[in-house]
Amino acid sequence: MMKAKQMDRRLREQALLGRRVEGDRLVLDDATLLAALDGSRPLRSAERDALQASPLTARRLRQLALERRAGDSTGAGVGPGFGTGAAWRGSRGMLRAASSAGAPAPIRTDDGCWTLHFIESADGWRSVLQLAPEAPFAAALLAARASLQVRDGAGRMLLEGRLDADGECEAAWPLAAAPAAHLQAHGAAFTVVPAHP
Repeated sequence: MMKAKQMDRRLREQALLGRRVEGDRLVLDDATLLAALDGSRPLRSAERDALQASPLTARRLRQLALERRAGDSTGAGVGPGFGTGAAWRGSRGMLRAASSAGAPAPIRTDDGCWTLHFIESADGWRSVLQLAPEAPFAAALLAARASLQVRDGAGRMLLEGRLDADGECEAAWPLAAAPAAHLQAHGAAFTVVPAHP
């Protein structure tokens, strides 16, 4: 099932990147694309639309992502506040399908390093962020008991806390709207980023 999803994602990516559009040009600068990649500033709705309409910009985003990943794998550069080890500056994920219920199924970041769970309880919703033990930066974040934030597609904070020994961070859902409804209304996206002091 996972392989089928990965193949589907690759096919969609190739279809997007392989398109040619007459008069296409870079519609977003590198600073904006890099901020979206590291989760420090999610793309606005108009920027997402511009990116989807411009294969050239999508290819540039992919190139920046590959360069960043190559730099991270060599240990060059260190995420804020994490001492030494593989760099991590943020991860992005998408709610894959609309949900009519209050809580979406657990959703993973695109890099597969984080899973966001929503649990309904008698006193309201709770969010649980879970770090994948195989993430390249897992050891460094666990050792540092890293402080993290989860933000929605509009940049609003959904969760803030510190990783525990199990690689999880849990907090009460801060909004009146149920998680699925809120995420759908805010770009169906979320980012996991280091919490800066």
